[in-house]
Amino acid sequence: MKFTLSWLKDHLETDATLDEIVERLTSIGLEVESVDDKAALKPFVIAKVLTAQKHPDADKLQVLTVDTGDGRPPVQVVCGAPNARAGLVGAFAAPGAYVPGIDTTLAVGKIRGVESHGMMCSERELQLSDEHTGIIDLPADAPVGTSFAAYAKLDDPVIEIGLTPNRPDATSVHGIARDLAASGLGRLTGGAIMPHAGNGMCPVKVKLDFGDTPPLCHGFALRLVRGVKNGASPKWMQQRLIAIGLRPINALVDITNYITFDRGRPLHVFDAAKVSGNLTVRRAVAGEKVLALDGREYALTPDMCVIADEKGIESIAGIMGGEHSGCDENTTDVLIESALWEPLNIARTGRDLGIITDARYRFERGVDPEFMAPGLELATKLVLEFCGGEPTEEEVVGYAGHTPKIVSFPVSEVKRLTGIDVPKEESLDILSRLGFTPQASSGEIVDVKVPSWRPDVDGRADLVEEVMRIHGVDNIAPQPLVSHDAVNGKILTTLQIRTRAARRALAVRGMMEAVTWSFIPAKHAEAFGGGRPELKLANPIAADMSDMRPSLLPGLIAAAQRNADRGLSDVALFEVSGTYEGAAPEHQRRVAAGVRRGTAKLEGSGRHWAGNAGAVGVFDAKADALAALEACGAPVDKLQIEAGGPAWYHPGRSGTIKLGPKTVLGHFGEFHPKTLEVLDVSGPLCGFEVFIDAVPEPKAKPTRTKPRLDLSPFQAVKRDFAFVVDKAVEAGALTRAAAAADKKLIAGVSVFDIFEGASLGTGKKSVAIEVSIQPVEKTLTDEDFEALAGRIVENVKKQTGGVLRG
Repeated sequence: MKFTLSWLKDHLETDATLDEIVERLTSIGLEVESVDDKAALKPFVIAKVLTAQKHPDADKLQVLTVDTGDGRPPVQVVCGAPNARAGLVGAFAAPGAYVPGIDTTLAVGKIRGVESHGMMCSERELQLSDEHTGIIDLPADAPVGTSFAAYAKLDDPVIEIGLTPNRPDATSVHGIARDLAASGLGRLTGGAIMPHAGNGMCPVKVKLDFGDTPPLCHGFALRLVRGVKNGASPKWMQQRLIAIGLRPINALVDITNYITFDRGRPLHVFDAAKVSGNLTVRRAVAGEKVLALDGREYALTPDMCVIADEKGIESIAGIMGGEHSGCDENTTDVLIESALWEPLNIARTGRDLGIITDARYRFERGVDPEFMAPGLELATKLVLEFCGGEPTEEEVVGYAGHTPKIVSFPVSEVKRLTGIDVPKEESLDILSRLGFTPQASSGEIVDVKVPSWRPDVDGRADLVEEVMRIHGVDNIAPQPLVSHDAVNGKILTTLQIRTRAARRALAVRGMMEAVTWSFIPAKHAEAFGGGRPELKLANPIAADMSDMRPSLLPGLIAAAQRNADRGLSDVALFEVSGTYEGAAPEHQRRVAAGVRRGTAKLEGSGRHWAGNAGAVGVFDAKADALAALEACGAPVDKLQIEAGGPAWYHPGRSGTIKLGPKTVLGHFGEFHPKTLEVLDVSGPLCGFEVFIDAVPEPKAKPTRTKPRLDLSPFQAVKRDFAFVVDKAVEAGALTRAAAAADKKLIAGVSVFDIFEGASLGTGKKSVAIEVSIQPVEKTLTDEDFEALAGRIVENVKKQTGGVLRG
């Protein structure tokens, strides 16, 4: 939000300096982001051309002698402006001055052999307008030698504040002045607007037609002014609009832009001669299009609100008018519109169409409903003042009046929430100065009526905030922490702890963390099980970012390929973030995923004289997945690995990690060639994806560490077994069968060799396992070991069909 100092003082009677105003704005919550004190215009002075002679070597140049008013001899300036002449008074820039319009710092130079000591400037060179056909021509009595900026009133500082979305009242200069006045920095002025008596009824009628659907317009005011002369707006208005970054167009359009910033009330003007019949405010019909004032054609949907006449759409309601009915220099009759639009609909329409305007900015935050009619009166006043004409009576439809919110305000809430004891009288006085209306009450709880321009105030905490920002947030003294439980108490949630643990575990394994887009191309989403209609974006930031991601892998694989395209073919990337299986919040999952490319294994990558690391594969992805799950607290010793995974993995080189028959904790493996083709990537690639939110909560641990009583004083023993099983039997099934033979004595089982050969028979393989045996009650005898071995062999045969290899 930008405004000039003089503009602010139209609404605030104050003697405060610029520095005091800037400091106070920030202290009351309207943070000042920048201040342009117009120092760039200080080098320009008013100067008079004494003589103008033709350049000896150029037909279109003149050699001027210029009196700069500094008491020194006149300076010589070479000028090409057609209006340069003796006696002209204009703006002069001496050598060393920076000219913003041409982005140049002047120096003494020669032009066609004649020295030039400065420049007589045009309006475009000072960024006052686009005019550059001639130099600035001031009245003859302009004081030579004085500051041109001060004379032309261009030295008005421009203040820019950053607004939070909950302060629609501060989108106007009047609203900012109200806050400053409430803080004690002056007196608010210029609030009353007198209505204008019209001549007859407005001939153009308005109808709000939304049928059985929720209304998108809550009020519409219209007035016709006949016989206007639409020329340029006054110089002072043009200067203010230019100062805040707007381009003056004509008086009628400039008035609407000015009131938008002056009072936070967006308006629109229609050329009445271009409007056919009456106006209807309705939802757009599917397929309707409109050519807007920005020269672009927009396709509309039934979710959007429009203003239409008998021939079609004239305006996208609350956002931008149509080109057809825009006002120009030929406009003689003008319709002025002031309306109330549904904020959420304005925001949605603006996002869907990709239109950002000052009107949308205010309507989507919520404008003052009670200023709808006064805004029309203010616009009428300025139109009559600048353009003349005769107004009709105003036409108002649909506005049912404003019902103010009543908030029950316990005055003690100020101390409870801020720690500062602000007296009741002061609190209520601050609220009154801000426009709130405290009801009479002798108790500690006061009912407060909220003004119409503050739709953001809903509860008692909002009132405390209002009191404190005016009383002074800097008055809140820092207090030391007194809670002893906060230091040792659990601060992070289980999911947050797991997310951190997974990141650390994968980083330790040599993987680099990546942050990829949550939006991916539709064909990528479909390749990874997504592409549902509810996960498609209504207004994607790019055509290839149209769907919410169902998996982290597409983004990571694409990132790995981009690295490979730039010469970094061996990369290992991971990400811990959210994926989306549906539109509901419960369908968002927390996932840890990673990919390895080329030779980016745990032990290193690239070629080396001592040996080649080899390409990454399914077991690298499996190790990463299990490491992430272990870091998240998953019971790794109880997990089962099943062959195969989702369709985007290679069917023979992938696996699924389960905890029990139903709980899927993740997938890993090499990727299917068709998947790589869809993603347009190549090279050895493997990856994994584990679901952190599916890991069961750990059992509660005792608060004190207790000594372990299960440590055995007897030495552990290891025995090897080799079983011949069918090739389809998983090694994991065999190890689980062996471990189940005696859960008390067997401490662990691991595979150390797999052999396949003709000697074993067709369709057979040999799996060699190492069984760790831990006696707990006595030293085992040979008979005990033989009995245990027999149980192991029997259990393996029963569960897998395996026999001891001879």
